Amino acid sequence: MGDWLWMVVLGVIFGGGWVGDNVRRGLRTRHERKLELHRSAERRQLALDAASRPPEPVCGCTHHLAKHDRQGRCHEEVEAPTAWDADRRPLRYEARQCNCQQYIGPEPLGTVFAADIVDLR
Repeated sequence: MGDWLWMVVLGVIFGGGWVGDNVRRGLRTRHERKLELHRSAERRQLALDAASRPPEPVCGCTHHLAKHDRQGRCHEEVEAPTAWDADRRPLRYEARQCNCQQYIGPEPLGTVFAADIVDLR
């Protein structure tokens, strides 16, 4: 008895007609909503992960704090254009030192909150 019931259900779903169309549309809508819920959960998790990471010590010149000396001057080499065409697009590049004059990125916590060691005897 159960075999013919499954055949009727599958016939209604895949056979066409008003009921089959509504069932397929409902299943498609449910699937799209489930996918959107999964995407939303993934975006939420990525945002939570990004919020818990400390900021990278990267300067406005896009170089890391390690590339700057104690005075803040950048010591990284960059490609600077040396020749342009008629439309002012660069044709040739040359390696030069980055002209960043001072590190302006986030200050690492170790240097901001480092308390002085005091002997209280």
